Parts: sequence; C-alpha cells; structure tokens
Amino acid sequence: MAATTTRAFLVALLVVVAFLFSEGVRAAAAESAWRSVQHRREVQSLLKRINKHPVASIQSPDGDIIDCVHISRQPAFDHPLLKNHIIQMRPSMHPSGMYDESNIASIAQTWHENGECPEDTIPIRRTREEDVMRASSVRMYGKKLISMDDPLNDVTTGHEYGVAYATGDNQYFGTKMTVNVWQPTPQRGDFSLAQLWITAGSYGNKDLNTIEVGWQVYPAMYGSGSTRLFIYWTDPNTHNWWLQVGGTNLGYWPSSIFTRLATSASLVEWGGEVYSPSMTTPMGSGHFPEEGFGKACYIRTIQVVDSSNHLKSPKGVGLIAGNPNFYRVTSGVSSNIWGTYIFFGGPGKKNSKIDVI
Repeated sequence: MAATTTRAFLVALLVVVAFLFSEGVRAAAAESAWRSVQHRREVQSLLKRINKHPVASIQSPDGDIIDCVHISRQPAFDHPLLKNHIIQMRPSMHPSGMYDESNIASIAQTWHENGECPEDTIPIRRTREEDVMRASSVRMYGKKLISMDDPLNDVTTGHEYGVAYATGDNQYFGTKMTVNVWQPTPQRGDFSLAQLWITAGSYGNKDLNTIEVGWQVYPAMYGSGSTRLFIYWTDPNTHNWWLQVGGTNLGYWPSSIFTRLATSASLVEWGGEVYSPSMTTPMGSGHFPEEGFGKACYIRTIQVVDSSNHLKSPKGVGLIAGNPNFYRVTSGVSSNIWGTYIFFGGPGKKNSKIDVI
C-alpha cells in the first residue's frame, strides 16, 4: 500500500514538473516571438528613416537598388549639426598648381549599365533588412563600437597597413593622388582597400577627426586603369572639404560636423589597408611593392595643399608597415608625371588570384 502511494505521488510530482516545464517553454517561446516582432519593428523603423523617398530608382544588375534622392533630402541632413545647413552647390575656389591628367579614367559602377540619376539628385544604395540584421543591434547599425579605455587598439586590431604619410609641415589643406585600382578577393568577413586619409586630433585626446576616401573593390565592380582622388579645403569662409574624383566634384563634408578638421589637417596619408585578423587577405594587387609597375599597386602624382592654397609635392614621406613579411610599402620621387609616388601591397599569408580593373 505504501509503495503504491509512493508511486502515485511520484507520478503526480512528475506530471506537475512536466506541466511547469511545458509552461516555461511556452513562456520562453512567447517572449522570444515578442522580441523578434519588436526587433523587426525597430528594423523597419530604421529603414523608413534612412531610405529617403527617391525621385527615381535604378535596379543594378548585381541586385542592388540605387535610389536617386534629391540633394535637399539626403540622410546627412538628419544630423542635428546640419539642421540649418545651406548647400554649397560648387567650390568657391580651387587650389592652384594641379597636374593636368585629362586621360585619367573614371571608375564605372555596375548600376550605370541601367541608367544614371537625374540632375540635383544623389545616388544612394537602398539599405535592406538583411543589411541591418547583420549588425549586433539596430542601435549599432552603421556605427563602430569603440572602447574609450583603449580606443586606438580597439579600432586597429585585425587591421594591417601599407601606408605613406606626409612629413615636414604642420598643417595641410588638402591632398591629391592618382590611385591604381585592382580587384583583390578578401576572405569572408575581411576587406581590402586603397585610399587616402586626412586627419586632425588623436584617439588619445578623444578628439580625432578623419576623412577617408578610396576604393574598397568588390567583384561586381568593373572598369580599367587608374582614377584621381582629390580632397581640398575650400576657403576661410565655409571651411568645407570637397571631394573630386576623376576631375568631377562629387560633394563635400561641411565644416560644422568637425572640431579639429574645421580649420586644417595635421596628417595626410595614402596607401592600403586590409582588415584580416588571420592576415590571409591580399592588399593592393597581392604583389609586393618591389615587383614594380604592372604587378604592384601604386599611388602616384601625390601632392598636398599648403596654407597658400597651392598644390605641391610633400616635403618628405614616412612609411608604415606593421607586418612587412606580408604587406609592405615603398616610396620614390620622379621628375616625370609620376612625381612623388608609392608602391604598396602584399599577398598576406597566402596567394590569391587578383585582377586589375
């Protein structure tokens, strides 16, 4: 009798435990479903804010949608510092002393196969739900999470460089270069780019301002040859930093969004960068700079803008290559159209097939 009672009690207890467990599972599933719905609502809200109503849209062959947004409705004007900004339609002045390189090719983009945006609009790739879902959170989409305890290490970990920088001056008001563009194949999650940097301030003082412009090449891109990049500070009244690509002024960074760069830059750099914690992604063409023209990636006709608004060759050039066994940079000066130049790049820890574009 006692044994029967005990078994009945155990069965009842197991039933109660099973019931409580199933209730807990249902509650957890309901909470997970609610969080999923909330997350999707946040994603849709973000997409509604950043994807502005276009004047026209162009379907790119690679699957992207390019929205042609009127210049007055671009997402930049959501920033509180640009609330009352008056658009500068063209530069008020240009630096003197430019190289004449009318034969420099423009780099085409895949979506150009199906059309171009109308006048007074700017092309913006439409952000998709899957783009946002890849971020750690909706709030962090498009942002870098930086530890203020060690910000420099936080943003450079996993990054490798083959970079040259200007020496001999304390202030710079622009820079111009012609960059040779290749088509490396980054490992999954990595990137490889060729670009220029204009900076003022520092991570240590928590006042760093930086403008970075260049090519992060994807297999879907196409083109040939080299392209010219030029960033310059317009004048003492606007202080805007204009970007010129292949002889065309594309737009500018308003001085009101900067603190240190509102007056001038203290450092100018050019070269290659990869994000590859395993150092397996190639930089540039994947060839070391010593292999020279036709194999190694280069940047030539390097100039800086001085305080007199004049383009000139830098007084000197310093070099940065943290892991020269895998990525390197060299520099030189020529009396011909090459002027001051650098070769940079490397295969990383393994060779990959890379095509010039």
